[in-house]
Amino acid sequence: MPGILEGKKILVTGVLTPASLAFAIAELAQREGAEIVLTSFGRAMSLTEKSARRMKPTPDILEMDVNNQEQVDALAQTIKQRWGRLDGFVHAIAFAPADALGGNFMTAPWASVQTAFQTSAYSLKAMAQALSPLMVEGGSIVTLDFDNSTQAWPFYDWMGVCKAALESVTRYLARDLGKQRIRVNALAAGPMKTMAAKGIPGFERFENTWGHRAPLGWDSTDRAPVAKMACVLLSDYTPATTGEIVHVDGGYHAMGGEVPPEPPD
Repeated sequence: MPGILEGKKILVTGVLTPASLAFAIAELAQREGAEIVLTSFGRAMSLTEKSARRMKPTPDILEMDVNNQEQVDALAQTIKQRWGRLDGFVHAIAFAPADALGGNFMTAPWASVQTAFQTSAYSLKAMAQALSPLMVEGGSIVTLDFDNSTQAWPFYDWMGVCKAALESVTRYLARDLGKQRIRVNALAAGPMKTMAAKGIPGFERFENTWGHRAPLGWDSTDRAPVAKMACVLLSDYTPATTGEIVHVDGGYHAMGGEVPPEPPD
């Protein structure tokens, strides 16, 4: 039986280690029939290459620093020459300098905030601008989020602000790209044990308490639920869904407090 992404041409960013959410998405997309390419650059390239060798077949890796518009545009030209079209891409890119996290909200300098915003939020627009012309038959853009639409998280600081901005960018792209039948959605996962999470001071506080409030529970090592939802969003099974924050968090976002294991007496 063909997979839900059979014949799709998909670009996946953000693959570092096999623990990356992007790795889980790329691997499952392959199993669902997609042909994929990855991106990386600089010192991260060796990590991406090592992880890519664990996929079957091993995908090609194209160089792209998302903060370098010339490289983003060159990526689009390479994909055009390779495939002639693109059916979707996964934006799994975020970064904030240490002085913009961990309780440094009030003291973070503009240079660090600017870096965080450009890398974590504006980059989605930069990629969409370059790659959407290749989505000649419509397509899907999925960005990885940690929902900051209505709350402020401890220690997350300017990355939280940038994630809120990313959600807004998602909605505006959905508005502008809808006429091309391109869907744009954010996938808001619960806390996951990834390399990116290690860079967030206080992450273990999210990880250790999340399951108490999530009615479905939460396993921060199980990337499969996120990968499955990403592949659904990339597929043709969500033709009328765009501008959404799709939560894969065990239901945490919908609860007002911890869910008791047993009803009160």
